[in-house]
Amino acid sequence: MELFQTILQLITKKEIIGPVLIVIFGLLIIAIITNATRKLIHKGKRGFEEKRRTTIIELINNIIKYFIYIIMIIFILNIYGVDTRSIIASLGVAGVILGFALQSTVEDFVSGIAMIMDNYFVVGDTVMYNGFTGEVIEMGLKSTKIKKANGEVYIIANRNINAIINLSQQKAKLFIEIPTAYEESHKKVEKILTKVVKEAQKFPNVTEESAYLGIDSMQDSAIHYLIVIVCKQDTQWQTKRDVLKLIKEAYEKENIKIPYPQIEVHNGTNL
Repeated sequence: MELFQTILQLITKKEIIGPVLIVIFGLLIIAIITNATRKLIHKGKRGFEEKRRTTIIELINNIIKYFIYIIMIIFILNIYGVDTRSIIASLGVAGVILGFALQSTVEDFVSGIAMIMDNYFVVGDTVMYNGFTGEVIEMGLKSTKIKKANGEVYIIANRNINAIINLSQQKAKLFIEIPTAYEESHKKVEKILTKVVKEAQKFPNVTEESAYLGIDSMQDSAIHYLIVIVCKQDTQWQTKRDVLKLIKEAYEKENIKIPYPQIEVHNGTNL
């Protein structure tokens, strides 16, 4: 019984129960705020606006989380009799020193805020940096992560955002050359490709700006006709495959010949 009372007295001391309650209460506040803010992501607009909200809310949640962590540490130190007023005062001086020592980190932080507020790009956008093209999968206070289609992840310091090209806030243009035999009537080919473009415009990601452009070049064994397909970014690769399928099916249906390179061989001297 005495052992139980001793243990009870020990765990009920403010030095023990106080930090535990502070940690529990702090984590609970973080969880409540995180759940509440994330509900705002799906409220209202969709698409780009939803991605932008996701990015901003994740950043705000991170700032709030770190702020609460600092408050928790100050309260816990105060329980143990540490003069937190002097600590808070010294934080100002330390902040100035760290500002000079960690100048690049501070620059990353400021650039990260500007990146989000000015809509440079958001999570889910496709961007290009130094020839590396991929999807933005994470935006932090210090760096941004870009994931390539093959799984490679590129981590970029936020201070370099001026060198990043956003490909998602513009439309993709696919210029597709279709080699066709010389003996095929160009009027017939033009009619077929115009019809293919109209079929492609029925795709949800293809716009009405798509068009048949005409004869692009006359090669050794084929005439190259050209069409342009305008579609949403991130969909151009699958769109190209789908359009090529339409062309192949249309050519087969109309018996239009797609030539392959040929070599004429002459035997003897009579050319």
